[in-house]
Amino acid sequence: MDPLAESGYKQHWFFRYKLYQIPFWCGYQYLWWVIAMGNPAKAAHSILFTSFFIKFLFYLTFQIIAVCFNLYYLIPVYLEKGKYLAYGIYLTLTILAASWLIVPGYYLTAFAAGKTAQEFYGTMNCFYFFISTSFPSTLASMTLAMSIKLTKNWVQTERRQQLLEKEKLETELRFLKYQFNPHFLFNSINSIFFLIHKNPDMASDSLAKFSELLRHQLYESNDQKIALNKEVTYLENFIELEKLRQNDNLHVTFETDYALNGHLGIAPFILMNFVENAFKHVSRHVDQPNWIRINLEVENRRLHFSIANSSSPNVSNEVIRYGGIGIKNVQRRLDLIYPGQHELKIDNNRNSFEVALHVQLSALEAPHLNLVS
Repeated sequence: MDPLAESGYKQHWFFRYKLYQIPFWCGYQYLWWVIAMGNPAKAAHSILFTSFFIKFLFYLTFQIIAVCFNLYYLIPVYLEKGKYLAYGIYLTLTILAASWLIVPGYYLTAFAAGKTAQEFYGTMNCFYFFISTSFPSTLASMTLAMSIKLTKNWVQTERRQQLLEKEKLETELRFLKYQFNPHFLFNSINSIFFLIHKNPDMASDSLAKFSELLRHQLYESNDQKIALNKEVTYLENFIELEKLRQNDNLHVTFETDYALNGHLGIAPFILMNFVENAFKHVSRHVDQPNWIRINLEVENRRLHFSIANSSSPNVSNEVIRYGGIGIKNVQRRLDLIYPGQHELKIDNNRNSFEVALHVQLSALEAPHLNLVS
């Protein structure tokens, strides 16, 4: 279902199987008959009560097949993936094939009327039927269908962009609330303060990480997509600061095979939501291990991100509702930013909470490629 559709909406079978195209193209073909005959009643009578019904059925059937083949196979597989030459070739072959398949309808119509094509139409030349009627009609039908499809896609894209802008503003406000709250700032600074006397070198390093964390949140996450290496560095800094605030009974691992070259982009704070949730809702056991395991891999521009944390039964359910800006909000952002390009799996078990996210990334444009720090 389109991410812009309302949650819980179940599409009627008539629309789910796109059967609305049948009455639409029936009306379209009828309109052409009205234009050709100059009389709506005469056109309806010819289609319904004469052998011309056969020719009408041939036009309707093969043009619907050609249109659907183009809209639901050629455009997604070739045009939307930039394979313009292949798309042009297959589209041309589709139009020619549909046009030729309509031609036998002329002969069957004449046969049903008890006449030959010569007697019925004044000619038996199949090329005449192809060039004069079936090919121009099929070409017009394909052009109309593509115009409607492209207009619909443009409207959906514009609407999705507006929702993204609204979602981005709301997300930024939520992050200011959850990340820059006095509790977070106080604990981070307080941990660094105690490190100054205990381990000055570690305190200096932690202060640098804290500075990078704030700089990233304030200045480097304003674009719709940022360099993946920036997001990974941000996660590492956040994890190191959180580890300072936790007790020694928490074991945190963060493994990644991603080479930080800065060429791939990702929407900011997508991964951060899950990391923040893990620290906020990790178990606080005294007599058994508490752990957080994070893994990040990139294969052929596809990001594989997984995170799991130990959990207590009494707090495992709360992570869905109260963790960070909320899992529901993250799913919403993923639907808007990566429609059809992501998979999100969440397992809320009794003793652990696990998230697996797979996202198809894209290369950043040239201005972003120099953001490696």
